[in-house]
Amino acid sequence: MEYKNPQALVSTEWLADNLNADGVRVVDASYFLPSAKRDARAEFATQHIPGAVFFEIDDICLPESDHMLPDADTFSAKVGALGIGNGDKVVVYDSNNGGMAAARVWWTFRVFGHDNVCLLNGSLKAWLAEGRPVTDEPPAPMPATFAAVKSNAMVRTIEQMLANVESGAEQVIDARSKDRFNGTEKDKREGARSGHIPGSLNIPFNTFFDKDRNCVMRDADELTQTITATGCDLTRPITASCGSGVTASMLAFGLFLLGREDVAVYDGSWSEWGIHPDTPVET
Repeated sequence: MEYKNPQALVSTEWLADNLNADGVRVVDASYFLPSAKRDARAEFATQHIPGAVFFEIDDICLPESDHMLPDADTFSAKVGALGIGNGDKVVVYDSNNGGMAAARVWWTFRVFGHDNVCLLNGSLKAWLAEGRPVTDEPPAPMPATFAAVKSNAMVRTIEQMLANVESGAEQVIDARSKDRFNGTEKDKREGARSGHIPGSLNIPFNTFFDKDRNCVMRDADELTQTITATGCDLTRPITASCGSGVTASMLAFGLFLLGREDVAVYDGSWSEWGIHPDTPVET
């Protein structure tokens, strides 16, 4: 079986050959939880793929939120300042060993109407393993015009998720680890309960890539088997959730490769659901 949407994933070889191509914009989307004690922007300043700009998830977001989606005007202004225009091909990578933060940025671009966006297969891990060039030169992008049009078709709110608990119209897949999903591991967010949205299925995001091969994406057969083994029906509506809407995007990305272009992400995810006093929790 082949990917239905192979254009969403580019190889390190392709990027190396097209680094200086007209209309190709490279984006570093690295992001770490505070518990990782790593500074993504500082690491970008030390080494990044030549020509890349830094997309800061905690800056290009709704103010005072856990990096939830901004409005269209904010996204337009921030992305335009990075030198990205509507006609550009955007290639996203990260240094997170697997591209989970890059997938969040991929999903965000699609929400704002930009479909010409793809992930670098294996992200920075594969790029470095192959000895490809990096630089510490600060980017100096020429500002561009980006006109975002936000579509809520791929976004779910807490109200929609509550309604879905009752209706079961959409399958909910949770990208967190098994222990966090089951509630046997205490949630790291202060005030958050442990467990998962009732009726949801657990597909840890890191099962979508091969850690033994520099975190490249698994092939179509392996992805399909991983998903369906959980009881998820690929013919029915699907919404992805996680801790704060980042790793859920990796599930949406893997499903997009398989041809499911309509998978939504619950933007607030557990950082909203687990803290809210009136949401049901299952363990």
